[in-house]
Amino acid sequence: MENIDISLVDWSRAQFALTAFYHWLFVPLTLGLSFIIAIMETLYVRTGNPEWKRITKFWMILFGINFAIGVATGIILEFEFGTNWSNYSWFVGDIFGAPLAVEGIMAFFLESTFIAVMFFGWNKVSKKFHLMSTWLVAFGANLSALWILVANAWMQNPVGMQFNPDTARNEMQNFWEVLFSPTAISKFLHTITSGYVLAAIFVIGISAWFLLKKRHQLFAQRSIVVAAVFGLLSAAFLTLSGDSSAREVARVQPMKFAAMEGLYDGQTNAPLVAIGFLEKPTPPGMEREFAFKLEIPNMLSYMAFLSPNAFVPGIKDLVRGNPDQDIESYFSKMERGKKAQKALADYKKYKKEGNEEKSARALQVFEKNYDSFGFGYYDDPQKLIPNVPLSFYSFHAMVILGVHFGIVFLLSLIFLYNKSLPRQRWFLWISFITIPFAYLATMLGWTVAELGRQPWVIQDLMPTLSAVSNISSRNVQITFWLFAFIFTALLIAEFFIMRRQILKGPKEEGGN
Repeated sequence: MENIDISLVDWSRAQFALTAFYHWLFVPLTLGLSFIIAIMETLYVRTGNPEWKRITKFWMILFGINFAIGVATGIILEFEFGTNWSNYSWFVGDIFGAPLAVEGIMAFFLESTFIAVMFFGWNKVSKKFHLMSTWLVAFGANLSALWILVANAWMQNPVGMQFNPDTARNEMQNFWEVLFSPTAISKFLHTITSGYVLAAIFVIGISAWFLLKKRHQLFAQRSIVVAAVFGLLSAAFLTLSGDSSAREVARVQPMKFAAMEGLYDGQTNAPLVAIGFLEKPTPPGMEREFAFKLEIPNMLSYMAFLSPNAFVPGIKDLVRGNPDQDIESYFSKMERGKKAQKALADYKKYKKEGNEEKSARALQVFEKNYDSFGFGYYDDPQKLIPNVPLSFYSFHAMVILGVHFGIVFLLSLIFLYNKSLPRQRWFLWISFITIPFAYLATMLGWTVAELGRQPWVIQDLMPTLSAVSNISSRNVQITFWLFAFIFTALLIAEFFIMRRQILKGPKEEGGN
């Protein structure tokens, strides 16, 4: 601990967060808009109506702009694992690298092969082949997300691997366990569905703007029909996948779950805080009291363990331990983590000396305590508690916004059904203004996922402070500001290019 440059850790985290947040500004729209476009083109092929072709082409242009810039930020993000997080890459490269390699070989290849046909194949290939290309681009984009999210899920819940004490690396033992772990499945389904919801809000919001300006009204209403149906189904599934994801967090990351809910004292029949405001803690205690809260009785216990009588551990239970609930304290885990680290050093020492008996004993001690290996880097359990207010507010704001999106989808369909949508100017303005809130909701979700698990880069095994490369923090600062400038320029460029295309509107064309 004393040899670790905390400023290097902070700047490396800041740089990765900057890159990840900018990258995620582009990804969800790509995930969802690709399927919306495919649905629209399917309607064109099945009906032969040239209006659907015109609609598809307009949203396809916006998809292409967003896709190109998203690829640029994603490439930089992957390179940062090797430049800023080389210790992490060494420790888990055998596992973490596999999904990323599959993503590059399979999914991105699928996208890059058929995206040219999708954009430039109109009237050059048959309608059905072009439609197939559009669907394959959509599946390819979402397949890319699968492998990246599998890698991230493994960091949250490391499975399917075994630590090799001779190389000090984790090595994959079961690829399928990594791919199909409940954490990976929950994360993938919830994350891509949030992208579908964002894309649906984007299409509805832009279409609402056309209706407000009394332009391209048939185009706008047909776009809203597709987006609202797609969005409503996605929002319903997002609720189910979110429930499953929260239950998985409660199982494998109880500290993150407690932080999300602002729960300090574990309890049975735990109520869910629907809305609450946390006060500042009174030193020296770690607890924050609620200045105000609106609770749903028993709901937290049910949400976490599908039983209203289940015990939900709080932050105090995890730090101090709770023998009645068979919860080991962080103090005990820190002690065991130090034993594991010492045993690993002893194993290497005795192995080098050729003392097989002592090396075998050291290895046995190491394996017994390896599950708490990362705790050995800490002496103060307070440093193992994530930012509770940020986790709590981010999670609850995300849920509230999700409810709002569902209402937007439902009202869109109701107003379209009774043919009053163009007259509902108040609703059209709300739909348009909702676009940035859809982006905010996805960012809040990642805030909960990543800051909620701090200080871990790999849950319980590797803290963030031990994962960084041995480089100068000054170099990281320079690249941070360089990336901030480049990414901001890209974002501004996308905004104005998108704006210009939207102002131009869909092209008028025949039915060829």
